[in-house]
Amino acid sequence: MLGTQDLPLFIISGLLLNIAPGPDSILIMTRSATQGWRAGSAAALGIGAGTCVHVLAAALGLSALLAASSWAFTVIKWVGAAYLVWIGLQMLLSRQQTGPATPAALTPALPYRKIFAQGFLTNVLNPKVALFFLAFVPQFIAPEAPHKALAFILLGAIFNLNGMLWCHFLAVSTALASQRLRLGAGLARWLNRGIGALFLSFGIKLALSES
Repeated sequence: MLGTQDLPLFIISGLLLNIAPGPDSILIMTRSATQGWRAGSAAALGIGAGTCVHVLAAALGLSALLAASSWAFTVIKWVGAAYLVWIGLQMLLSRQQTGPATPAALTPALPYRKIFAQGFLTNVLNPKVALFFLAFVPQFIAPEAPHKALAFILLGAIFNLNGMLWCHFLAVSTALASQRLRLGAGLARWLNRGIGALFLSFGIKLALSES
């Protein structure tokens, strides 16, 4: 279809890759648990917007430039790592209320536009996502495709649609689960620290990755 090949395999592989845990899914779950499913969906939409940027960049050859230039990769890598570390530190250093707490006490509430921006920056500042699209998607473009860039964009859109379906499911299911939880202040504090430590680890892992 439109220059693609093995489309069912691509859809299944893309869905499995989207389900794999990472900073994007942790951000969605955190925001859903603290502010409800709408906040989680706002983060998911930001992540989807970031994915669109990576898809277009790869289709236009910008990701190939990123892969070829160790300098460009290093700059974006360090910016993305610093952003993940900053989110982690915010969560580690945030103060918790005393007394019985719900998951909403874990992190300060944010406007949806800021949550959208968090999701967008978490995704778009990760150069490994750009390189992933450059390595993964071309395998499903037919060699004889007349318009390979359009085939790339089509596959990227399918991948992103799969991702959005999963991310919104994650947002709703996390919000529903959080409504059943009642956490003491001590447990809420340590859970918040644990999530912050996860973001710190994601940032350090990205900073130490090779180009």
